[in-house]
Amino acid sequence: MGLFTSINIAATGMSAERLRSDVISNNIANASTTRTQEGGAFKRSRVVFEPISSKHPQWRSPFCPEDLDNGAGKGVKVREIVKDSSEGRLVYDPEHPDAIKSGPNAGYVEYPNVNIVNEMVDLISASRAYEANSTVIEGSKSMFGAALEIGR
Repeated sequence: MGLFTSINIAATGMSAERLRSDVISNNIANASTTRTQEGGAFKRSRVVFEPISSKHPQWRSPFCPEDLDNGAGKGVKVREIVKDSSEGRLVYDPEHPDAIKSGPNAGYVEYPNVNIVNEMVDLISASRAYEANSTVIEGSKSMFGAALEIGR
């Protein structure tokens, strides 16, 4: 395990959470967008994470039995950004330019499937996760500083 492994792992978490915050911000910004280039109302996006793992870990803890320890890990990465395919809310507004012209929903406008309250909760969660990773980096830095002081 290298000296900066914990910083590198926390940095992957910070990078992933920053992207998650960007996607959430985009969802909030488009909460009223009824027309997109693809056609139809805006569909909310979400970020899917997965661990960065190695089939052959380079380091094993000397304090943990072999069958319980699968290495220190490498961090997290974004696997994909997926669109939520659930239907948006329908609002009756026959004068709106994006109103449905025919069928049982004629006169209704489909609005995005973005719930501002849920997006704000997700944004707070992403912010706290980013903050936690930042705290890990600060803790590692202070630990390195203390280790250097021992050598004096």
